[in-house]
Amino acid sequence: MFAETRALATILVIVSIAMTLMSALWFKNAGLALLFIIIQSLAMTWYSLSYIPYARDAVKKTLSACVV
Repeated sequence: MFAETRALATILVIVSIAMTLMSALWFKNAGLALLFIIIQSLAMTWYSLSYIPYARDAVKKTLSACVV
């Protein structure tokens, strides 16, 4: 969880969980909570891909080929 390759994803997951809870319970803004849920899901996917060898590189290549 605290490996150098997973540090950014870990921080993003923790921050998005906190922001989801804050936007749902404190701000009572469903749209903002939904946005943070989507960010949280993407961050967890990116974190999970770090455990599969070369998975992040494959995703990066695929997305860059789709965008360009």
